[in-house]
Amino acid sequence: MKIQNEKFGEERALYRLANCIVENCLFDGEEDGESALKETNDVTVNGCQFRLRYPLWHCGNFVLKNCVFSETSRAPLWYDKNGRIQSCEILSVKPLRECDDVEVARCKIVSPETGWKCRNLKIFDSAVTSEYFLLDSQNVEIDNLKMEGKYSFQYMKNVKIENSVLNTKDAFWHSQNVVVKNCRVVGEYLGWYSDGLTFENCEIVGTQPLCYCKNLVLKNCTMTDCDLAFEYSDVYADVIGNVLSVKNPKSGRIVADGVGEIILKNSVYPDECEIVIRKK
Repeated sequence: MKIQNEKFGEERALYRLANCIVENCLFDGEEDGESALKETNDVTVNGCQFRLRYPLWHCGNFVLKNCVFSETSRAPLWYDKNGRIQSCEILSVKPLRECDDVEVARCKIVSPETGWKCRNLKIFDSAVTSEYFLLDSQNVEIDNLKMEGKYSFQYMKNVKIENSVLNTKDAFWHSQNVVVKNCRVVGEYLGWYSDGLTFENCEIVGTQPLCYCKNLVLKNCTMTDCDLAFEYSDVYADVIGNVLSVKNPKSGRIVADGVGEIILKNSVYPDECEIVIRKK
């Protein structure tokens, strides 16, 4: 079954649609109807434009290709399972909430709250601008992402990020079991209160990074403009180049080519971290 070149504006226009291709359709109209494709299953949506609220909720086994979600298509994808979103532009607020087993590829997303409380999410070859990105999501894989945000990756569990550029601020706060490889991470107050955060072959940029961390690991990383780093953290770090300053690390071992200032005073914990400057 195929539906082509139609316009839908009414409430639940294609409710419970199954085993169908929806192509080159417009979801808009003076009826201002919500939930156009709610409770659908085994549906492929290609080349469509969405301008009405809540278009895809509780959908299963779906494919979205070459679609545009405007700012008025509020909260477009909630409680969905087993889906692929390819080459889409999503400008609506609160996309991807409480979704399971969804893959996002070659997409552009601009939205303040993207990907909250999702599970088994994959994001590849995409660009995202989001103030709060992937809050409280788990089992996430990311590759080749360009991200602009502020409070990203907070309260996440079981995450792998590779080959990406992350321009952010308070990223990875309270996260657990996160591995970041071959990335550039620009932010302030990076990774505070995390547990099991690992950076490998990364460039870390910004003030006061990686404080109050447990099981923190840096492998073959550089740290640019990083001052007051590692305060009260349990850390094992191998840093290539210099660190502006290190302040009161709690335990572990930090190795670097140089540290501008080592601040070990007025600490609430005993100083049990070894700081090693490589011999040249």
